[in-house]
Amino acid sequence: LSLMSHPLCHPQLEGLCSFLQLSTCLEPFLVRFCSWLLALTPDLSYTSAAILAEQLFLRRVLSLTQPPSRHLMAALTSFCSKYSYPFFRVLVAAVLQEPGEGTEQTKLMCELVEECLEPHSVQLVLSQILEVPLSEKLLPVLQAVLERQEVLPPELLDFLILTLCQQAPAFATSLSFAKLVTAVLTVYHNQVS
Repeated sequence: LSLMSHPLCHPQLEGLCSFLQLSTCLEPFLVRFCSWLLALTPDLSYTSAAILAEQLFLRRVLSLTQPPSRHLMAALTSFCSKYSYPFFRVLVAAVLQEPGEGTEQTKLMCELVEECLEPHSVQLVLSQILEVPLSEKLLPVLQAVLERQEVLPPELLDFLILTLCQQAPAFATSLSFAKLVTAVLTVYHNQVS
């Protein structure tokens, strides 16, 4: 496991993940493996953590058709608690690009945003969502981000408001969009003119 902390070993890390079949391992093993990862010193590099997030969770999350098992949720939560930035960089990007409803993925993202994210990671998720056209699938995740009531940098808040204004005509009949706008006006009323 010391290989995973080494900054120059990313091809070896991908090979190790493949050798250990981490993307398909049983979920109880996944929980134990994540516990080992959290105990590593020094902490994983950003790139190593992103590779592991992809290998451990991406396939599992994208294939969800029902709520995640308690084992998968425990593994996700523990990994995200320490490596939320690379985790959400990998996961949010993939979920945003995934076609279709993605109901279980959306619910999972909302739960992780509500329970696991550090404030700086909330801003990351928000900026990633704002980089793509909004969809009904993304509105609940955006709502979960806003419900955290984190202080946003003025430029990110301005970008959020601009995005909502530009895309409002596409959501003229959307109750989720109306809730989102109400949340923005409620949480950031002092900064919105």
